Amino acid sequence: MHHGASLIYTIAAALGMALILGFLAARLRLPALVGYLLAGVIIGPSTPGFVADPDIAAQLAEIGVMLLMFGVGLHFSLDDLLAVRKIALPGAIVQIAAATLMGVGLSMWWGWSLGAALVFGLALSVASTVVLLRALESLGMLDTHTGRIAVGWLVVEDLAMVLVLVLLPPLAGLLGGQADPADPVGAADVWRTLGITLLQVGGFVLLMLVVGRRLFPWLLWQVTRTGSRELFTLCVIATAVSIAYASSAMFGVSFALGAFFAGMVMRESEFSHRAAEESLPLRDAFAVLFFVSVGMLFDPSVLIERPLQVLAVVLVIVVGKSFAACALVLAFRYPLATALMVSASLAQIGEFSFILIALGLKYQLLPAEAQSLVLAGALISIAINPLCFRGIQPIQGWLQKHSAFARRMEAREDPLAELPMSTEARYLSRQVVLVGYGRVGRRIARALRASDIPYVVADQNRELVERLREKGAAAVWGDAAEPAVLIQAHIARAHVLVVAIADAMNVRQMIETARTLNPQIEIVLRSHNEAEAELLAKEAQATVFLGEQELAQAMARDVLQRATPRGSAPMPAG
Repeated sequence: MHHGASLIYTIAAALGMALILGFLAARLRLPALVGYLLAGVIIGPSTPGFVADPDIAAQLAEIGVMLLMFGVGLHFSLDDLLAVRKIALPGAIVQIAAATLMGVGLSMWWGWSLGAALVFGLALSVASTVVLLRALESLGMLDTHTGRIAVGWLVVEDLAMVLVLVLLPPLAGLLGGQADPADPVGAADVWRTLGITLLQVGGFVLLMLVVGRRLFPWLLWQVTRTGSRELFTLCVIATAVSIAYASSAMFGVSFALGAFFAGMVMRESEFSHRAAEESLPLRDAFAVLFFVSVGMLFDPSVLIERPLQVLAVVLVIVVGKSFAACALVLAFRYPLATALMVSASLAQIGEFSFILIALGLKYQLLPAEAQSLVLAGALISIAINPLCFRGIQPIQGWLQKHSAFARRMEAREDPLAELPMSTEARYLSRQVVLVGYGRVGRRIARALRASDIPYVVADQNRELVERLREKGAAAVWGDAAEPAVLIQAHIARAHVLVVAIADAMNVRQMIETARTLNPQIEIVLRSHNEAEAELLAKEAQATVFLGEQELAQAMARDVLQRATPRGSAPMPAG
C-alpha cells in the first residue's frame, strides 16, 4: 500500500466493511454496532488478509468522539448538568471506587501487583460516553431526565479520569512501575500536580462559560449572515474540533470534554438546532469509525488462551458495575426504572480505558495480557450493551413480580412523592396537573401563575421538586407514567392534564391513568413527530401541539398582521 493513500484505504475499508456487516447484523435483528465492531476485527492486525492503518483509524475515531460529544453539548445546557449534580457527582465517584475495588480484587487474585491491580481496576470503572450517547439517541431518551443523569454521571467520570491520567506518570514509581526521570515522585510534587490540574480544568470551564458563551454564538451569527450553507457547516465542525484540540493542548482537558463544553456554549445560539442537524451526517460517519477502530485493537486469540479471565472481566463490567450503580441510584431514592437505566448505561467500557491501559504499559505497571483483557471486555460489553437496554422493562417487571424488596423500593414512602398535608385546597380540585418543568413547562407555569390558575407540577427531578416546594409551589416527584404519581397530584379532581415533555414512550400510560380516574379531564400534549401527534390526537381525544407547526402558525399570524393593509381583515393563519 502506498503510504500517501493509506488514509483513503483505511476509510474505504472501514466504512465498506462496516456497511456490509452492519447490514447483516440488522437483518439478524442484532444491533448494527455489533457489525461495526466485527468489521474492525476483520480489517485489524490480528486477523489475516487486508490490514488497515491502526494509527489513522485511531485518529479518525478521535474525531468521531469530538463530533459526537459536541453534538451532545448542543442538546445539554449547563442548567441540565447542574440539575443532576446531586446524584451524578457522588454517584460517579462512589461507583468508580466500587468498580475499581472489584478490578483490584480480581487482578490480585491472579497474582498481579497492587499498582497493576489499581490501574486495571480504574480501567474497568469508567464507561464509554460514545457508547452511551448512541444508545440514548437510538432510544430517544437523550433529552429525558434519566438520560441527563446518565450523561452527567459519565461527564463526572471523564473529569475524574483526566485527573487519573495526569497523576499516573508522577506516581508510577511509587506504584511499582518505571518512574520517568522527568516526572517527580515526591508527595509534595504529586499534590502540586493535582492542584495545577484542577486549576487548568477549572480555568478551561470558566473560560468557556464566561467568554465562550458570548463569542461562539456571535461567531455563528456572523457566518449565518453570509447565507452560505457550506460556511455554516464548516464553522460548526471547525469550532468543535478546534476547541477540542485547544482544550487538550492548553488546559490538559481531553478532546471529548473540550468538544462537549464547546457544544454547551454553542447551544446559547439561536442556530444551535441547525448546527446539530448540519453536523449529524459527519457525526454518524465518524462514530462508525470509532467502533471499527475498537474492533481493530481486539485480538480474538485471547478468547481461546484466557477464556475464564475474559469472562471474569466481562462480569465485573456488565454485572458488578451495574449492580453498584443500581444500588447507588436506589439509595438516592430514585425509582427502579431510573436505577436500571443508569445501570445499563454504565455496563460497558471504552476510550478512557484504552488510554489508561496504554499509559500503564508505558510505565511498566501492567503485564502484557492486561491490554488484551481490557480490549476483550470492552468489545464484548459494547456489543451486548444494546441488549442490556432492551432488558430493562422485562427485568423491571420480573423484579416487581418476584421480589418483595423491589416492590418495597417502588412503594416506599418519600416526602417528595406526595403533596404535603398543608397544601391549600385550591391545588386539589379543578387544578392543572403539569407534567414536566423543563423549558416548556416553566413557560406554561408562568402563564398559569399570571392568570391565577392553580397547578400541580409532576417531575422526575428531585432537586427541582425540592426547589419548587421551597418556593411554596405544589409539586410531586416521580415518573408520571406511574399511576401513583398522578394520584398524588390529585388527577381524579383535576381540570386539565398538561404533558409538557416529549415522551412518546410513556405518554399513553399517563393518558390511560388520567382517563381512568377522571373521564372528563381535558388533556394537552406536546410532540416532535407529526405522525405521532396525529395518532395521539385521534386515540386520546387530546389537544396535541407540534413544535414546528405551532412556530409556523405563530410566524404566519405575525406576517399576516404586517402584510395586511390597514382597515381590512387579515386572512386566518391556519
